[in-house]
Amino acid sequence: MPHIDTDPYRIRPGAPVRLAERPSEDDGGLDKDDGEDILDDNVDAMRDLQERLFAEAEQALLVVFQAMDAGGKDSTTEHVFGPLNPQGVRVASFKAPTELELRHDFLWRVHAKAPAKGYIRVFNRSHYEDVLIVRVHEWAPADVIERRYEHIRAFESLLADAGTRVVNIMLHISKDYQLERFRRRLERPDKHWKFNPDDLAERERWEDYMRAFEVALERTSTEAAPWYVVPAETRWYRNALVSQIVREQLEALDPQYPPPSFDPADYPPGSIG
Repeated sequence: MPHIDTDPYRIRPGAPVRLAERPSEDDGGLDKDDGEDILDDNVDAMRDLQERLFAEAEQALLVVFQAMDAGGKDSTTEHVFGPLNPQGVRVASFKAPTELELRHDFLWRVHAKAPAKGYIRVFNRSHYEDVLIVRVHEWAPADVIERRYEHIRAFESLLADAGTRVVNIMLHISKDYQLERFRRRLERPDKHWKFNPDDLAERERWEDYMRAFEVALERTSTEAAPWYVVPAETRWYRNALVSQIVREQLEALDPQYPPPSFDPADYPPGSIG
């Protein structure tokens, strides 16, 4: 079975990040059949690990997806987490904050969605919006945004201390690839609902967004909550790589089935019924 080394995609704490130097299209030297085999193998392993995580009910996993529009957050979630038992997986999407949410600190609505013990939670966008789009549009003062990096590190450290493993994943695409995806949405009537004309205006701020991502990755990638930059344009490789990252995080948790509350020897299978 071929294997993907996830280490080159991980952002080391304190390391400088230059997204222009990181490929957005990559196949890891594999072919599509290899990628699909890796995905299938990882999903099988994740099913077993998820059942153990749910049964143990002592730990949790939070997977955060961030990307530019058309970066593949929905598709990646479907392919990697769709095959798992839906009883133990929850997905949360974060849109523009409501009036009630704006009355609280920026982490209030996010903390409420953190996974309970035994669960996997996927964030489609997240608390990082408050140092990405908010930074780009200057919707908060620079000194407020500056403090948010520390708040995020502290928040993710708190989750880690409480038994929740956090992994942040940027699905990395190019500006040209995004334009291609937008055009496809307009060409297909069944995809019109995914097209938002406002996204075209955001494209004009592409370089600002890339710099905002770079700063966020540099300031917040930690041992407790690492960032990975996943090349997302070769979608089968994206899915395989993300599944490998998630599998490794679950294996690091090493969940165990809890001991029974009774003596199984008292109930031989042939004695019941």
